[in-house]
Amino acid sequence: MSDLSKLAEEIIAFEKRKHMADNDVAFGSQLSVERIHNIKSMTSAPTDEEVRLLRKFMKNTK
Repeated sequence: MSDLSKLAEEIIAFEKRKHMADNDVAFGSQLSVERIHNIKSMTSAPTDEEVRLLRKFMKNTK
């Protein structure tokens, strides 16, 4: 569970730092807004592929 909350915290911090909303992250990572919401609220665990896509997007966004 700690990995899940860590990813959720990373997404929230990224959105604050970049002044982005969930729909911006969803569009950039090619995930649905609903998946971003579920991952951030920790109602469901992200797949390895979703983690990879989110981290790649956050790393490559200037």
